[in-house]
Amino acid sequence: MKPILEQKDALRKEMYQKRAKNKSEAKKEYDLWICAELEKLVIERKAKVVHAYLPMGTEIDIRPFINNALKRGIKIVSPKTLQNRQLENLELASLEAIEKGVFGTTHPLNAATYDGKYDVIIVPGLAFDSQKYRLGYGGGYYDTFLSQHPEAFVIGIFYPFQKVVSVPKENHDVCLDKILCKELL
Repeated sequence: MKPILEQKDALRKEMYQKRAKNKSEAKKEYDLWICAELEKLVIERKAKVVHAYLPMGTEIDIRPFINNALKRGIKIVSPKTLQNRQLENLELASLEAIEKGVFGTTHPLNAATYDGKYDVIIVPGLAFDSQKYRLGYGGGYYDTFLSQHPEAFVIGIFYPFQKVVSVPKENHDVCLDKILCKELL
């Protein structure tokens, strides 16, 4: 059996390739379904502060959810990727006020840093399993961040083709509270 890091790298490569091919109209419909489910969940949990990534590339586009949450007065905090597996968490005022960061990311422009607690944290990923573990991009940013916020309700969002029998795990990998995914018709 391959070492864990090799297993993770092989699975990342496979999922990047699958996600790159996912550019159909069904992707847009699925992304909107995810946004609607996120909105329901945030309302149900009476969340006031939500940490949400700003989508890049072929990630699930949660911008409609973010816009609706901002209109509802929910504080949205988005990450800025720094060195040493750290995220600087910035308050998002508008999706028009963003700038490019490292690794193809974007983050809030001229925004205040947020150091408080989160009600909900939404995380992207490349693969997930039924035990609610996720395979991220390999930088360890979210595992480090999530370990600092055990009080938050953590939701992973994925496409159905990203489900695997078991994500290769290391001691630092964090289990999610919920995974949003449904089979496509």
